[in-house]
Amino acid sequence: MIQELQVRVIPSVAASMSELADYVAREASIDRRTITHIRVLKRSIDARQRTIFVNLTLRVYVNEQPEDDPYVKTHYQDVSEARPVIVVGEGPAGLFASLRLIELGLRPIVLERGKNVHERKKDLSLITKTQEVDAESNYCFGEGGAGAYSDGKLYTRSKKRGNVEKILHVFCQHGASTDILADAHPHIGTDRLPRVIEQMRETILGCGGEVHFQTRMTRFIVQGDQVVGVEALRLTDGSTVEYRGPVILATGHSARDVYRYLAAAKIEIEAKGIAVGVRLEHPSKLIDQIQYHRREGRGAYLPAAEYSYVTQVDGRGVYSFCMCPGGFVIPAATGPEQIVVNGMSPSNRGTRWSNSGMVVETRPEDIEGDDALKMMHYQERLERDCWVQGQHRQTAPAQRMLDFVNGHLREDLPASSYAPGLVPSPLHFWLPPSISKRLRQGFLVFGGKSRGFLTNEAVLIAIETRTSAPVRVVRDNTTLQHVRMRGLFPCGEGAGYAGGIVSAGVDGERCAEMCAEYYKSL
Repeated sequence: MIQELQVRVIPSVAASMSELADYVAREASIDRRTITHIRVLKRSIDARQRTIFVNLTLRVYVNEQPEDDPYVKTHYQDVSEARPVIVVGEGPAGLFASLRLIELGLRPIVLERGKNVHERKKDLSLITKTQEVDAESNYCFGEGGAGAYSDGKLYTRSKKRGNVEKILHVFCQHGASTDILADAHPHIGTDRLPRVIEQMRETILGCGGEVHFQTRMTRFIVQGDQVVGVEALRLTDGSTVEYRGPVILATGHSARDVYRYLAAAKIEIEAKGIAVGVRLEHPSKLIDQIQYHRREGRGAYLPAAEYSYVTQVDGRGVYSFCMCPGGFVIPAATGPEQIVVNGMSPSNRGTRWSNSGMVVETRPEDIEGDDALKMMHYQERLERDCWVQGQHRQTAPAQRMLDFVNGHLREDLPASSYAPGLVPSPLHFWLPPSISKRLRQGFLVFGGKSRGFLTNEAVLIAIETRTSAPVRVVRDNTTLQHVRMRGLFPCGEGAGYAGGIVSAGVDGERCAEMCAEYYKSL
């Protein structure tokens, strides 16, 4: 017999399968000796009151053994002789587009400007050591995209747009913990996600697909109103190569050379709203105490606490973004004379710090001009200003939180996870007033909601600009092809149609499906 139950238990019971089985036996009047296995289907924490509970949906096996795998496996066929599709970019959108193409009997040819996920890690470590950024291999460019080394959170609100559950199951099939199927806010972790990405690449290659690293697309090959392939530059030897087939353009939100190419080639793009602000870093113990309403914080059985804040200031949203409990702040620039920060967490979320983007909604009408690239240019100006304030290195300008609100500056800063180092800087003075004034008001609101949140134990680290793409590559809502160029499928976060790993994966699958339909129409 198999029963599904919903229970509400204290954290120590939720953390022990033996205690959980005892609890289920009592509550459901089941002989404890007959419970052979319990599978957690859904898990969430309710910390709204002083007594913290864990809500669980359970599948209880009574005198039965569970199935081998809790996830649904996808069958991937041999496509070595199939028709090709060019996939530009091997981030989440490109990876899931490639895997879906294989399911549909098409052969993905993946072009990735960066290095494989193992070699890429070496370049990331050099940022701190040399204070220089490799423009082709960094926290945004390389196998796995921006998500590979910037947290691996799998929470999305895009459930109406595709099969989110399938995305999670594919991750499990390639080595991710099956906990992501149960957790309310699933998270793989930067220490585990690279291996999962490697396994996904091995599936692509094992089925007859191709993956070309250090190969940067330079232009489309166009016949009339149809994209029939791409020209690319091999960065290892400087040679030029052509690849033929319809194109899924999944470059990620930081491929600014691609945006410039599209604008110059008169391929329709439009400015898109972004969010701009800082990384706010607190001691993780303090966030645990605030969110769990108790002096001991998380204790022995609870994870590092998360938070989410949002308010409106002068007609624009001010909100927390990409919260990383027990994580790090990382240098996410993609070229010289830039400082950009982002956040990540290892799977155990066990560091001394918790951070979040604290950002202000910025719309195209907030920036002067009618250039489709104006939001990108705005990002670039802010990132260079930050580099100047950071003393022309990857040392990031920073200010204590309460000092920022009060317009003060002191030379001492709290300890930080940001490895390249911090430089005291009057962010309240040099950040654009449209950003700094709204952030200050937002912090007052958030501090009023959560006592202890507004504190000089926290530090603002500038600047967070890469929350989303500053451009949308305009596509038809039905065919997902570009509005004018047949055979071109703008895809994922870089094209302006996703916002995170899961939604990018969902969009990648949809573009693959539309690409298969496109082939049928030829």
